[in-house]
Amino acid sequence: MLDNLDLSNSLDKDTYRYKIEELMRELRSLQNICWLQKMPIIVVLEGWAAAGKGELVKQMTNYMDPRGFTVHPIFSPSEQEKQYPFLWRFWQKLPPVGSIGIFYHSWYTHVLEDRLFKRLEDERVPLIMRDINAFERQLVEDGTVVAKYWLHVSKKELKNRLKKYEKDELESWRVRKEDWQQVKNYEEYSHLAEEMLIYTSTGFAPWVLVEADCQRWAKMKVLTQLVATIREGLAKREIITATPSSAPQSQLLPTEPDYLGQTDLTLHLPKDEYKTKLKKYQVQLRQLQKDIYEHNIGVLLLFEGWDAAGKGGAIKRVTDILDPRSYEVHTFAAPTDEEKKHHYLWRFWRSLPALGKIGICDRSWYGRVLVERIEGFATEIEWRRAYREINEFEAQLATSNYIVLKFWLHISPEEQLNRFQDRKEDPYKRYKLTEEDWRNREKWDLYDVAVNQAIARTSTALAPWTVVPGNDKYYARVHVLETVVNAIKNKIS
Repeated sequence: MLDNLDLSNSLDKDTYRYKIEELMRELRSLQNICWLQKMPIIVVLEGWAAAGKGELVKQMTNYMDPRGFTVHPIFSPSEQEKQYPFLWRFWQKLPPVGSIGIFYHSWYTHVLEDRLFKRLEDERVPLIMRDINAFERQLVEDGTVVAKYWLHVSKKELKNRLKKYEKDELESWRVRKEDWQQVKNYEEYSHLAEEMLIYTSTGFAPWVLVEADCQRWAKMKVLTQLVATIREGLAKREIITATPSSAPQSQLLPTEPDYLGQTDLTLHLPKDEYKTKLKKYQVQLRQLQKDIYEHNIGVLLLFEGWDAAGKGGAIKRVTDILDPRSYEVHTFAAPTDEEKKHHYLWRFWRSLPALGKIGICDRSWYGRVLVERIEGFATEIEWRRAYREINEFEAQLATSNYIVLKFWLHISPEEQLNRFQDRKEDPYKRYKLTEEDWRNREKWDLYDVAVNQAIARTSTALAPWTVVPGNDKYYARVHVLETVVNAIKNKIS
């Protein structure tokens, strides 16, 4: 693939000066249109050291409004960043709607330099490329334009440029030892690059190969392709925005299997047995907290369920005995204005616990296929593709040494009504009962179907669902704790 590129392609100065001016004006105009249309753009610049990526960034941003773009030079991950899945730090840097994010190197460094210098095991490469493809597809399907460029130079040109930079007092700091390793291992690095290009050049985010021995040629090709890609993205956006928005769902047909209907809500624990078992599992969990840290395991517990099903009580019993320095609880409600400017998973990536800690979510990303689906906050296309996106997200966590446990706390409609009445009459609990709780109750049958479908489509070996019988709070709390303790023990053993 790379061998077939004609690196003799060049462009004379006069032609370059004439064409580049026109291109830059067009790019500036498109930046403004993207801002008005709220379309985010990601530009990925990869390639050999000294291939001209820095000069290209300067040229690209020369005419742009600096308020509308951010350049992200990507270096080796920090010690903190190493405590998360490798894509975590890139989710933090995603541009909001209407903005441009330029990545000078990117997530692809992980399958290039890290692989060349044996910082990434070969057996993990297919998983990493799978995660990269899922990451880019999720962004593109959400309306982001992703433009990726590989700047290719010959071995001779690479060597000459590095020598030239080393002799320049203003440029010598840019030359790293790793850059010279690219010269020494040119054929091996080319092979790794080709493999990466083959497996990550997709229909939604294709690579553009750029002959970069002549920097004028390279700049013109990248900018020409970028303008075309942005225009194509804007055209697609017009079609999407013309599609009618989703409406609240009024009827859902039951599907099989009925996970909730099969749950035995008569299960209960006497108070004395509850106290004994609660203490037993809480002590075990406290002891396992040390093992989680020593084995560098991340634990993520998701709590979903009916209103008044006991999520808060279950979470309280999980955390009661834990060292508060090693766990975090996140409560998720409707997204904020800032969160709405990003992919819906963005806010959840930002709240992940580091390896060695426990993260607890009161509500989660399942809102996309539950409340957002039922209430019409997500279109049918959006909530249908969310099942796949959720499975991909959780698979990335599981293969990054996380335990992912998902609990649906299930109660009967009669039990919910009793708890609502108790809250209404108790001045200390009255704040928990809202008009929204009553509205959701009226849509019980709709949510029943949506929950069953979510469990059927997203309960996997890597991230299983546990339906917790919750009519008896004692039984539910102990069942949750026992499930968490056994999962951690199984992971460590």
